[in-house]
Amino acid sequence: MSEVKHTITINAPIQKVWDTVMDPNKFSDWVTIHRAVKNTSPDLQRKGATMDQTMHMRGLSFTVHWRLTDVDAPHRAEWNGRGPAGSTAQITYALSDAGDDTTKFEYSNEFNTPGGRLGNMATKVIVGDASDREARNSLEKLKSLLENS
Repeated sequence: MSEVKHTITINAPIQKVWDTVMDPNKFSDWVTIHRAVKNTSPDLQRKGATMDQTMHMRGLSFTVHWRLTDVDAPHRAEWNGRGPAGSTAQITYALSDAGDDTTKFEYSNEFNTPGGRLGNMATKVIVGDASDREARNSLEKLKSLLENS
């Protein structure tokens, strides 16, 4: 298993941050590896909602089927994903009011590649710090998007 965790403070109200991170039509505005989303449930803020997201990293495009497994709007969302060749991921958004219309956004992504421990070791060699860097870049884009709109 590999894990990426980051926290960022955004000068925007919690509801505005929540509405942005939960709207697949806005993914391209802030998620650096996002390419497309399709097959979305009518209400993506309801437990059990699903979507298929195409992403691109290190020259490869891949699709992940996401299911919203836990939600407490506007404070927490947990997405479980299934990707190619049996890969899995769990993304958690945790939002808290930091006062003065400021939001603390905690992002966590745990992912397992095919091949068990050997696959995870290979991922560290092939992908390196790219997952961590892309998460950081995405959160900075989210902050800029929300603070400058």
